[in-house]
Amino acid sequence: MNICAITMVHQDYWALSQWFRHYSRQLGAENLFVVAHGADPQVAEICPGASVLTVPRDRLQGFDHWRGRMLNGFQQGLLELYDWVIRTDADELICVDPKRWGSLPQMLEQQEAPALFALGFNLFDFSDAQGGDQTGSVFARHGDVVFTGHYSKAWAVRRPIGLRRHGLQLRPARLADFPFVMPRGAYLAHLKFANGQALTDMTEVRHEVGNSKGPGTPGKAWRQAAQEAEAKLQQAQGFDALPWEVAEAEAWEALQTPVRDEAKSVLRCKSLRFEHRTVLPDWFASL
Repeated sequence: MNICAITMVHQDYWALSQWFRHYSRQLGAENLFVVAHGADPQVAEICPGASVLTVPRDRLQGFDHWRGRMLNGFQQGLLELYDWVIRTDADELICVDPKRWGSLPQMLEQQEAPALFALGFNLFDFSDAQGGDQTGSVFARHGDVVFTGHYSKAWAVRRPIGLRRHGLQLRPARLADFPFVMPRGAYLAHLKFANGQALTDMTEVRHEVGNSKGPGTPGKAWRQAAQEAEAKLQQAQGFDALPWEVAEAEAWEALQTPVRDEAKSVLRCKSLRFEHRTVLPDWFASL
């Protein structure tokens, strides 16, 4: 079975290093595709052996819309060559429980659905340390997480189906009956809050982009990036802790009835917020 992974990135070097490390170990660097938003030789340096495509960074207006259309087209083209296409942001890693699936490729080999979702969580760094190992696994250093419906995203397709608004863009006639499949033991780890220095660096980039002029630029979360990040960290620290087995089961069950958005013809998870934190099981450290 042929499987590839694609992402798009601008300057998020630490997250990109984690993305490349994670997927190259499981899929091979030759099956990774990175879209660099603006010319940046560091992207190829971080991702040796991957295919790097550079697109201009001269227009941010309407960014989410044209970015989505472009990546959906690229994704559809790759399906001419691959059985599955994995698509995540550079700070998102798909992890599977080895006791359930063995490995990510083995899990995909057993799926019959045309597209998959994963149970998402934010991974947090509550330490005062700045910086981070560019090569070692983030899971070897941190384990505090909060499950989130917002990041329980669609992440893999084996049919020409576009991704939109963290879900699947479907023809209206298919929306009502399209299968919602979130395999148990498949997780999307969101790393935005998992490295203090990387968060500081990217907060500056988000603030600059969010405050640029023109229609269709990112909203409040980017315009007030520093405040949003600090509030999210403090909130997570204040949550009561639950055992992984309890928190994971509660989140997975709560998300099994998806949103079928008829206005946008999108199938997605409910954007539920879970107000407790937990600690990753030991197997994550081996990834």
